[in-house]
Amino acid sequence: MTKLFTLRRLPKCSAVAGVFTPFRTSPVQIRGHRSAASANAPDRGFRRTPNIVERTWIAVSSGIEAMMDPTRQETVAYLGEATGPYFLGRIRDKMLIDPVGRRILRERPVINSTTMDLERLRQLPDGTFGREYVRFLDQEQVSPDTRVPVKYIGNDELAYVMQRYREVHDFWHTLTGLPTTIEGELALKWLEFVQSGMPVSMLSSVIGPLRLSSAERRKLFSEYVPWAVQCGSSCRFLLSIFYEEHMERPLKDVQKEFGFLPLPDILR
Repeated sequence: MTKLFTLRRLPKCSAVAGVFTPFRTSPVQIRGHRSAASANAPDRGFRRTPNIVERTWIAVSSGIEAMMDPTRQETVAYLGEATGPYFLGRIRDKMLIDPVGRRILRERPVINSTTMDLERLRQLPDGTFGREYVRFLDQEQVSPDTRVPVKYIGNDELAYVMQRYREVHDFWHTLTGLPTTIEGELALKWLEFVQSGMPVSMLSSVIGPLRLSSAERRKLFSEYVPWAVQCGSSCRFLLSIFYEEHMERPLKDVQKEFGFLPLPDILR
């Protein structure tokens, strides 16, 4: 089998303390949104665990900005970091009881354009997981290099769990068939919440629909959400799947093995 990804491990080193600074980062255009930090670069020199006062301020500040402009990827990311440590610990524990999850935690693979051979994936037959994944990236004009690096989680293992959580997001779009419309992204947040219990997923699920019309909200809650809850309840734990090793397999086989329910055609 041709090797389609290169294992790159997340560096291990201790976090350093520092003085709290506002969460705005250098403006870099990513994923069609306005600004975010540099891609997939776990800058350990600035990663730390804030105290309770700082954590509260980060959560409130980023929460307000996320409500004002949910397209600001870094504010949603920092909201997740400020509200999610306990739930990240639960995710880590669920990974530890699964052989694949334990291997992921041990090897700490990173997903970016260096570790994933995107050109090779484009040469795979139509209908394979890898081909459909890069088709999604190309259609949406996004890259695996565009995830906000973890900043406010000092624990090495939990920081990696959060990074992995972000990096596999586009695999979930590929496996579910969910579009990148507001309804599609909110449905994915419901699926994530069922799986992980992360508060930021629930907050997004509650706040996001406020931006929809009444007809769109009815469709979201009557069609997308029931499917997302059912899919999230039936599929394998999302963080215990080594997605990179299934690129050459037919997408339908991967969906079936890991329990992803087909998205109804009416929702595509």
